[in-house]
Amino acid sequence: MSLLQQFIQYCKQELRFVTNQTQLVLAVSGGVDSVVLADLCHHAGFEFVIAHCNFQLRGEESSRDENFVRSLGEKYNKQVLIKQFDTKAYAEEKKCSIQVAARELRYGWFETLTVNRRTLTESDSLPPFRGWGLATAHHADDNIETLLLNFFRGTGISGLHGILPKQGNIIRPLLFAKREEIVAYAKEQNLSWVEDSSNASDKYSRNFVRHQVVPLMKTIYPQVDDNLLANIERFKEIELIYNTTVAQTKAKLIEIKGNESHIPILKLKKQTPLKTIVFEIIKDFGFAATQTEEAIKLLDAANGSFIASASHRLIINRNWLIIAPLQSEEALNIIIEEGTQEIVYAGGTLTFETTPADSAHLPNDATIATLNADEIKYPLLLRPYKQGDYFYPLGMLKKKKLSKFFIDQKLSKTDKERVWVIESDKRIVWVIGLRIDNRFRLKPSNSLQLVIKCK
Repeated sequence: MSLLQQFIQYCKQELRFVTNQTQLVLAVSGGVDSVVLADLCHHAGFEFVIAHCNFQLRGEESSRDENFVRSLGEKYNKQVLIKQFDTKAYAEEKKCSIQVAARELRYGWFETLTVNRRTLTESDSLPPFRGWGLATAHHADDNIETLLLNFFRGTGISGLHGILPKQGNIIRPLLFAKREEIVAYAKEQNLSWVEDSSNASDKYSRNFVRHQVVPLMKTIYPQVDDNLLANIERFKEIELIYNTTVAQTKAKLIEIKGNESHIPILKLKKQTPLKTIVFEIIKDFGFAATQTEEAIKLLDAANGSFIASASHRLIINRNWLIIAPLQSEEALNIIIEEGTQEIVYAGGTLTFETTPADSAHLPNDATIATLNADEIKYPLLLRPYKQGDYFYPLGMLKKKKLSKFFIDQKLSKTDKERVWVIESDKRIVWVIGLRIDNRFRLKPSNSLQLVIKCK
């Protein structure tokens, strides 16, 4: 079977599209892989435009590549879209490597071409295609290199499936073909292409794997390419089973409350394997794999203990592990650390100030809590009232459920839903705007007071 026949078959079976309904944006660098992709799409009868990124990193060589790609447009009578980037300036601004900068710029532009196709059609006079998708020229050798790089990086099972044939708007119609087959086709068809001089340098990790690691492994296992490609297919199926099991376990454990996830600690600790389950839960909230052990230790930590990612906190609150957003305006369980001066939350704004105690001049204002600083244990927890809560109202030696306290205060159902409390070591310190807890009242013997004001 010819490469063209394999290509059409792969597109039908793996990518689920047919010739007369396929419209694509082809990412074409000018290298042999993308040139062959364009030629195969042309002979398969696919409708396409060509998109080329000029990163302006290789001087005249970059201009040469751009001009070559323009000539491909003339050859196939297809529109060519060119985007020039100041990649070095972008990398400096974002403080990232040139490789990362180029990738972000490339796929950011491709996203515009495929997702914002209405704008594209108006601004670039493109035909009104019905099914835009971006096609890249990744092939089987790229897949093997990606598998090895992901394995060495430690990405877990999700990295072992290599490059997927389809991800969102991106498809890889050449993923079935090895590079040697692609080069052979190009020579058979007398195709011309350009070489990127940077591909010869082993300073890039992918090039090192391509030029050093894979050839070395072939001296031990001559069929290493076929073996790894077969493993990729197995890993895909294993990942499906793994993801199904993880999803079922998470569904049993996690209770969604607003924009928080609540997990019963005792139930979580019974899960096997615990490390894997905990990682799969927390990774969706910005936590790194290296924080998994910290999260497991947190399950036995004191109330109010927490760890944080860039976007969320894992908080211990009694028998629950709570995953809450860092942005306090969004969170329903907010950690208040010692030294905090202000917290903005859904109920308003709280300010905190520790000053010398003055029990003789306590403010008669329900929006101000003056507390015994010696009795406070950090971190504090700010959260909405919930059924079963109780406290010792100021002036009383017996505890009282907040539900009964609210009746005494003649609060409406709506008012009750707006009540927030502050906890210290599982004890309610203040029912905000209503009453402090008697156990935290300021005494004449106290040297310091914590003043919390609610706005």
